[in-house]
Amino acid sequence: MSSETRGAGPSTSTVEHAGADAPGTTGTADAGDGGRKTRSKRPVLIAAVGFLVLCLGFALFGVVRGGDEDKAEPEIPTAPVTYEVTGEGTVDLSYQGTSEQGTAETVSGARLPWKRTVEVPLGQNPVISITLGERGGQARCAVAVRGRHMQSATASGGFGRATCSAPLPASVPDPR
Repeated sequence: MSSETRGAGPSTSTVEHAGADAPGTTGTADAGDGGRKTRSKRPVLIAAVGFLVLCLGFALFGVVRGGDEDKAEPEIPTAPVTYEVTGEGTVDLSYQGTSEQGTAETVSGARLPWKRTVEVPLGQNPVISITLGERGGQARCAVAVRGRHMQSATASGGFGRATCSAPLPASVPDPR
């Protein structure tokens, strides 16, 4: 380094040490700081960014999950209905499930015995229809509401058919 001095104004020097946090060192010396050690704002900034990311994560979770519980559709009262088909071989069948509109679920080539319990909206009439195939045979359908047997019917012969149904009142019976 040369011994020349450049410029004639106030000077600021930076002193770097391998151990900047060692006792007796000040890290940076500036004419206006009085020799005090300045603290980094980095930990506060990192904590603030972390908090914002956490808040954003919770907000996105609410949006993805569905968010507005106020807009949930009113729950429709239902009753458990058990459909059962016994016999040998396979049948095509259709039954009313949980659809509020009363649309049927269909199963083609169901292996017997077959049984399914579903929730049916009150006021709808649970129905199951079975159709035997070309080979015929014999199959029996049955329907039970809340565990109580309501009706059964038998289909036999080629393309034989049977239908079972039960009334399901629109209101829930009084438990008294």
